[in-house]
Amino acid sequence: MRHIVHILLLVALVLVGCTRHRPSEKPPIHPNPNMDDQPRYDPQAPSEFFADGKAMRQPVAGTVARGRLNADPEFYTGKNADGDFIRVAPVTIDLELLKRGQERYDIFCGPCHSRVGDGKGIMIQRGYVPPPSFYDQRLVDTTDGYLFDVITHGIRNMPGYQYQIPVPDRWAIVAYMRALQRSKNATIEDVPLERRETLRQQ
Repeated sequence: MRHIVHILLLVALVLVGCTRHRPSEKPPIHPNPNMDDQPRYDPQAPSEFFADGKAMRQPVAGTVARGRLNADPEFYTGKNADGDFIRVAPVTIDLELLKRGQERYDIFCGPCHSRVGDGKGIMIQRGYVPPPSFYDQRLVDTTDGYLFDVITHGIRNMPGYQYQIPVPDRWAIVAYMRALQRSKNATIEDVPLERRETLRQQ
């Protein structure tokens, strides 16, 4: 009798195995169908539940998204409390920052503005509208906050880079742009005393 039971179980297993991956007209068994078909709202969908008829809710007043506190307006916007552009970047300018600014500038700005900032980048050779040279007196005299704002939001044909370039890197680019401007119009007085003799000999 035991042998017969074992044989029947074996046959049943074989038959079950042979039917795998075959299409079936019968719907699958779902002990809890809510796991497959959960009620939800689509973005911008209407809702009869809320008084204003909108499914999407406004954040609670005073809430701040993680990583978006932005407690220093000058650093994050380039503007002071009056809404005016700040004259000088609110960061410490050192060699590390300038190297970072050069790297980011070459990637994001160089294709149009060129690596030297004269507005004759490779995109201009392919028909793009030429941007102004950084050495125009208007841009030499403008504020660091204005340059930061243009990088952030764009201007005319230039797109904004607020989503591609983090805030610290935008200030690094501004610092490097200032270095380019200064190098273009540099005099011997801008060279450290210990380096001047070396330059004169060359």
